Amino acid sequence: MITRVVTIEMDDRLSLAKEIFDNVSFHHLLVIDEDSHLTGILSHRDFLSALSPNIGTAAELIRDTETLQKRVHQVMSHNPLTIAPHCDINLATQLILDNNIGCLPVLENNNIVGIITWKDLLKAYYNA
Repeated sequence: MITRVVTIEMDDRLSLAKEIFDNVSFHHLLVIDEDSHLTGILSHRDFLSALSPNIGTAAELIRDTETLQKRVHQVMSHNPLTIAPHCDINLATQLILDNNIGCLPVLENNNIVGIITWKDLLKAYYNA
């Protein structure tokens, strides 16, 4: 589990998500509401599918860059599956595989305490 997570708010613009994704090596942002409760996940894949493929190219038009003005809640996955910190690694693996997802936010008493990704699980199995 990774305990240093980056969050983004539901009404933030995709331009902020772009700035974050352009400067980090991870692929999931946890989306929170005004009370800091988890409401969704913005994956890098979801983010890229919401943007115009012309952004950053010679073919870029104003309408292409306007896609960066969309709000996170318009693109994110809502009501994500979560897991508790004490849950078994096999359960986390089964949830990720059965639901074809890339990560599980880790919650304790409705507070975000971390995130576990398929890469974390793969590393744990490899090192076991």
